[in-house]
Amino acid sequence: MKIGINSPVVVQLPGACSPWEADAGIAELGLIAEAADALGFDFLTCSEHVLVPADVAAQRGGTYWDPLATFGHLAARTSRIRLATQVLVLGYHHPLAIAKRYGTLDLVSGGRLVLGLGVGSLEEEFRLLGARFEGRGAVADDALRALRAALSGPTPTYDGPHFSFSDVVVSPHAVQPHVPFWIGGRTSCSLRRAVELAEGWVPFGLAPAELAAMLGRVDVPEGFEVVLTPDVPLDPSGAAGAATDALGRLAEVGATAASVRIAADSAEHYVEQLHALAALRGPRI
Repeated sequence: MKIGINSPVVVQLPGACSPWEADAGIAELGLIAEAADALGFDFLTCSEHVLVPADVAAQRGGTYWDPLATFGHLAARTSRIRLATQVLVLGYHHPLAIAKRYGTLDLVSGGRLVLGLGVGSLEEEFRLLGARFEGRGAVADDALRALRAALSGPTPTYDGPHFSFSDVVVSPHAVQPHVPFWIGGRTSCSLRRAVELAEGWVPFGLAPAELAAMLGRVDVPEGFEVVLTPDVPLDPSGAAGAATDALGRLAEVGATAASVRIAADSAEHYVEQLHALAALRGPRI
């Protein structure tokens, strides 16, 4: 099972982030990214909300770093770790805009992009951005097909029910011939979308029994990624057995990759914990 880092600092969820993250910046994040890269962990994450209504921020948090700017910086400070958006909201962007911006990121990072993509659920954010909330699932399906057509070549062509383009040049573009797509969500629709149109699924907020039952109802393609997050942050230096057990439970459910959160009281302590986790299980189990 691959192990990636659910990046600290860039998303600050109430009750889930550590106090030190509130005052941390790019120096601390860069230190952690460099360590994760050197230790052989598989990916770093960064999620997207353009804005969060004030009354929602108490539950969802209000701090969300922009993935493109964040990963552009981290790409220059790392050499092999993958950069996974977890997730971009498809309805906020035209597929060609994602293809140009994140295709350029794939180029400058040397082909390390993973596009985590989701349908989105925050209606007020859609409305304030002028994006369509109703029917967003069907639009997202078409956007995924259009994005696949546009991402890895200079002269994309696509004709679908919501997006259509031809006789255009998109350059630069992704250097990976087939950038991995991971679909976020917690419903059977999100899993269906992932199996049909992507290379992985990143569910959240589901109990292990629910996950196992949902995965048991679909034919998962060869090489399909199931990316799960342990219920609690791992403390590999202070509670090694619990960390090992948490990763083992994910593997039992069907995870092919773990997106882990790390218990730490500073960026330096976080790096120490990464060393302990790498020594404990290695970046793959």
